[in-house]
Amino acid sequence: MDWDDVRSFLAIARARSLSGAARDLGVRQSTMSRRLEALETKAGARLLQRTPRGYELTALGEAVLGNAERMEAEAIAVERMVQGRDVALSGVVRLTTVEVVANLLIPQVAARVQAQYPAITLDVLSESRSLNLSKREADLAIRMTRFEGNELVTRKMATVASALYASPAYLARVEQGGEPAIVTVLDDQEHLPEARWLVEQMPQARVALRSNSRDAQLAAVRAGLGVACLPCLLGDGVAGVTRLTCGGPQREVWLGVHADLRHMPRIRAVIEALDAEFATAKPRFEGTA
Repeated sequence: MDWDDVRSFLAIARARSLSGAARDLGVRQSTMSRRLEALETKAGARLLQRTPRGYELTALGEAVLGNAERMEAEAIAVERMVQGRDVALSGVVRLTTVEVVANLLIPQVAARVQAQYPAITLDVLSESRSLNLSKREADLAIRMTRFEGNELVTRKMATVASALYASPAYLARVEQGGEPAIVTVLDDQEHLPEARWLVEQMPQARVALRSNSRDAQLAAVRAGLGVACLPCLLGDGVAGVTRLTCGGPQREVWLGVHADLRHMPRIRAVIEALDAEFATAKPRFEGTA
């Protein structure tokens, strides 16, 4: 089995379908089907079995899975080592971050990079899940929590203040006897400090809207649906939105990069632009602008 065979095997085992595996590897489903057939012909045995629930590992497939994953880890390590010695100030840098940072800061970061290094392209991935830097799902990550993993180089970029926000229309309605309401997160984010603090501040309020998008929450606040706990970076200075109180939970913003890539010139160029923009935005992060 060569590396392409191993990649195909792992992709199908993880996606449990040919279509999902093809999408992950960027090939056609028909190509993935041919690869699976060729793989099992080479192996002389069936590694994956098609069931009503999708493809599942056979006993032999389970036995070789660990070896295949170690091959993957070594291949990714080679890729990182080679790319880490790429000295060109050109190419693509993949940055993953949360929605608020992606929308409010990264365009300015990209502008700084383009002004000096127009051959560098910044790919921004704003996803709720944390992409894996060790597996090269992204080159850089900005997260609202500390990173884990000895292979990563990390540092704190900022502290984000939060506060309660509402619209003048909502406040007038409540003053006239209207029922208090909140705009909050979906169930999978109820554990976040700002979500818990909002409920503590307004325990009797009904829930008007739930969303894991902070932009959607801000739009709901502007529409007069209720009170939300939002980052001051997002809520301050927005027309039709009033800050009600300070003292909300603070969150730390962390930057992470794999140790093998941190000295790559195009990665360094993006990190320097991030440092400059975060320094400029510090009062906005802290809610003192």
